[in-house]
Amino acid sequence: MRNVTDRTSNPFGMRPPCPDDGSSGKVPAVHGYGDANADFHLVGDHPGVHGGRATGVPFTGSVAGERLQPVLNEVGLLGDAYSDEPAAANLFASYLHACCLPEDRQPTDREYDDMERFFDAELRAIAAHVLLPVGERATRHVLGTYAAREALLDRDGMATLHAEHVPGRGFLVVPIREPSEWDERGRSGKSEGSEGRDSEQSDRERLVDSLSDLLASDYRQTADLSRFVATDDTYEVR
Repeated sequence: MRNVTDRTSNPFGMRPPCPDDGSSGKVPAVHGYGDANADFHLVGDHPGVHGGRATGVPFTGSVAGERLQPVLNEVGLLGDAYSDEPAAANLFASYLHACCLPEDRQPTDREYDDMERFFDAELRAIAAHVLLPVGERATRHVLGTYAAREALLDRDGMATLHAEHVPGRGFLVVPIREPSEWDERGRSGKSEGSEGRDSEQSDRERLVDSLSDLLASDYRQTADLSRFVATDDTYEVR
């Protein structure tokens, strides 16, 4: 089923209860942004760490955006090397906690819990096949909630899981190390619980290769139920 909308920002009209702190030129929330029928869903933490408070667009005006957007552009998921309003192709981006908090502070555990229903509803509406959580908080949430693989993070850490392909429950998860912490020198090693990508490349290079490999493969998480219907048509479901 495809979503029918021409809205790039907040396509489902989410209205989380975000307080407006009155900051001039700042938005009260950074809503989901991109292709509402995307196969890839980029999941960030909150505007204070991953940006967007001035633009209303996730992963803008931040180190994370400056490093991630060129990678996504290189593999064909964004139409711009960097933009405050990037042209997304097969990509949707949103945050665990969309509200902009005073002084860009970290949300409390209760505030994350209060926003969970909005994040989850939008994630399931997009119904992407590949989840790209950015940073440890987002990765822990995605692995625990949508893959039942949180133990991988505790065992291996973000540096090892970065750019790996981790099968989940109806999703493929590709954790992304916090971009401000990317290692430009490269490292070797692999995670036993993933596909075991072994590389001595930089974190940027590993992510480019990981996404390029996925885009060249049959990454969609579907099952063919054609044998159960009385037609010759293909019937695939998530």
